[in-house]
Amino acid sequence: MSKRLTLVLLLVSMVLTSFAFAVEKGPISDIVYFNVRMKEEIALKDTSEGMTDIFMYGVPGPVIFGLDQATRDKLDLYTVPSGSWSLLMNNVPNEAPYTLEVAGKEVFNAFAIREVRFAMNFLINRQFVTDEILGGAGFPAFTMATEGQPGTYKYNLLATKFGFTAEGNETLAIEEINKAMQAAAELPANAGKLVKRADGFWYFNNEPVTIKFIIRVDDPNGRLRLGEYVSNQLEKAGLKVERLLWDRSKAGTTVYGGSDPKDLVWQMYTEGWGAGATRAFWEHIVAQMYAPWYGYMPGNQTEGYWNYVQDEIDEATMNAYTGNFLTEDEYWELALRGLELGLEEAVRIYVVNQQDFFTANAARLVDRFAYGLGDGLNGWSIKTAETQDGVLFVTLFSAMGSLFMDAWDPIGTDGFSSTYSSAIAENLYDPAMFESPASAIQTPLRAIPIEVDTKVRRDEEGNVVGDFDVPANAINYDPVSETWVEVGEGHKAMSMATYEFTFGNLHHGQPTTIADFLYAQGFLNEWSTQEGEDDPLYEQGYSSKMKDAQDTLIGWVIHPDDTITVYFNYNFPASKERVAGWGAPGISVSASGQSVGCAWEIIEALSLMITEGSQSGTTYAITRDPAVTEVDVLSPSCVKDIAAKLKEMIDRKYIPNYVKGFVTEEEVLARYNAALNFIDRYGHAYISNGQYYLAKFDTTANFAELRAFRDPTYPYEKGYWKEYLRATRLRIDHLDVPALSTFGMDINVVVDVSEVLYPDDTAVPATKGSVVVTLITDTGEFSFDATFVGDGLFEAVIPASALEGLAAGSYNIMAIASLEGAVPASASAQVVIY
Repeated sequence: MSKRLTLVLLLVSMVLTSFAFAVEKGPISDIVYFNVRMKEEIALKDTSEGMTDIFMYGVPGPVIFGLDQATRDKLDLYTVPSGSWSLLMNNVPNEAPYTLEVAGKEVFNAFAIREVRFAMNFLINRQFVTDEILGGAGFPAFTMATEGQPGTYKYNLLATKFGFTAEGNETLAIEEINKAMQAAAELPANAGKLVKRADGFWYFNNEPVTIKFIIRVDDPNGRLRLGEYVSNQLEKAGLKVERLLWDRSKAGTTVYGGSDPKDLVWQMYTEGWGAGATRAFWEHIVAQMYAPWYGYMPGNQTEGYWNYVQDEIDEATMNAYTGNFLTEDEYWELALRGLELGLEEAVRIYVVNQQDFFTANAARLVDRFAYGLGDGLNGWSIKTAETQDGVLFVTLFSAMGSLFMDAWDPIGTDGFSSTYSSAIAENLYDPAMFESPASAIQTPLRAIPIEVDTKVRRDEEGNVVGDFDVPANAINYDPVSETWVEVGEGHKAMSMATYEFTFGNLHHGQPTTIADFLYAQGFLNEWSTQEGEDDPLYEQGYSSKMKDAQDTLIGWVIHPDDTITVYFNYNFPASKERVAGWGAPGISVSASGQSVGCAWEIIEALSLMITEGSQSGTTYAITRDPAVTEVDVLSPSCVKDIAAKLKEMIDRKYIPNYVKGFVTEEEVLARYNAALNFIDRYGHAYISNGQYYLAKFDTTANFAELRAFRDPTYPYEKGYWKEYLRATRLRIDHLDVPALSTFGMDINVVVDVSEVLYPDDTAVPATKGSVVVTLITDTGEFSFDATFVGDGLFEAVIPASALEGLAAGSYNIMAIASLEGAVPASASAQVVIY
């Protein structure tokens, strides 16, 4: 090799090496500013004029349609069916004679009658709500499965079994309500007390039977109008309505744990839900929205309250949730049975899905960014949005005008309960794995599964059990002895997964280690297990949310190379990625359901403030309760107590039981001092591991400043996720099914399919892939492959023979388009066969 060539190669090597060292880590934008607007119209104007870059709120169709064309031209629209409205009913006491004593007076609750609740499905004209209140930008909804998301059609088909229709049946509903009320009136306990008078209304003890209806007044164009419509419908059925026009904070606090259902402060609430995520599977949402054990039904599993009980729903959803099935078919049986029972019970009924429009300034953004196909703009939008100057302005909508409406509690069920806190915090934390915003498939982030396997069988009692031998030296945290112990011989597990980790430093500069995962696992076991009546390290609501999942863990084997093999009882034959996500160790102990995780020394300081007391004398808890103060890592008074507790922990050279034997005194003291320095510098104690850290915030001025975490140990380079998340998704643009067909004739179906590049939203006619057309009947599903005929068109024939034996009537036809590596699409239509 010549000296000249050697010199050239050396120079190239030096340049490449320098470039490698210069590569920035973390997200694309250097700074993200969050602010808030109280009116959607003002936020949209700010976005169109470039005063903010992203309006991170799903605006309903009527608002967007009302903008002038010049304003709309400046906006880049992200159209997503991401919102839902539902009605939650307080069904106390949920048994005859449907009465209870409130403030010394006997009261009748019409919603304690299941038939009355169920009739609400027919009393409401969902198509009217869609057309007149949503301006056509939405869909009638009968279940929690949002229109257009993966895996939803089987859930939504259950609505047809119950005879639900978009238009409802007001006459039938009023008839059924009156029939149920009359049956209640004939009960001996209600004889002469419950009567219907000539004015058309029902009375109990000479007072109108009244529904206390909490209606969200801070959603004037949406749920306020929905509440008035539903109130009018109820009064047609003879039930007076007391309209409680409350804002979000008061309403949410009262309904979700702030009042005991038996006090009958409320009987119905106009709920609004964001999709929360793009989902491929929905059994956990069935549990969340219909099963008492999950904590979102009347009583919220709050100890001492009246709580709704429905053991059959709990059993079906828990089995589906924990993997107590052998096959994918059994999984569907359990998940659908849970929903079927939930629809029958009708404690929560869905009304509509909103077609929401998220907006960005077209000129300020370099190109389109990632977003949830099912939930709209989210943390991945912030992490992949790119402006020319590296500064990103994000606006949230709050009718209350506040970004800080709830506690930044990194432990309890009530923490991060608003969209505002979670929208900020999810950028500050990296979970072990996450659901892709495009495919909804579990994707590695901090825990990388390198081996995943499942072995299950049925035992003699018919229960699904694991068939993996768990090594005797696997460890788990024992709350009784307060130590990590070996699980010993004879244990079996359904699944095992081995993970390696992208560790990196936390925001205060201290390294993440195996000890962080051990602490989180130990804490979760301790706080979800009650060891006695006065166990200070136990909280009932926390346990209700976390213990069942915690109990699926059998043990960990920690290897010398810092990989961990986890043995656990979770089975999900439909997705190995989901199995891996279930067992993945992480740093979060939050029961909030949000993407939240905090350094263990902050969690331990909060724990000690609760169990030992605080310097200020404040009584802290991880629950939202007027009698105590919920911990909050942003609250100045709480942060001051955290700092005091950390100093006390330094003086005591305190090491939590969860990490004893896995850390040195020197390492622990370094963590405490680093946390104190972070608190002193930034004025808060939310120390995490994500792409951004919270640099500044002002609860009065309502802004938050996030700074990119450019620490060289951060595992992913700037721009990595923007490229990684690019994907192709399929879209069914049209499903052509004849409106009418006769027996003895084939049914010809044409499906128009496009390939859409995500997130650019550019589309071309599909030239490959497969389409399956399915006729859905009461006796089964009959599927037929479609043939590609060109220009994105696929044709299928449902032969006349498939119709033999069917009764005349309306049937659903489903089309599913799939392509390897692409997000699939589905669509349905109806045909009347006679």
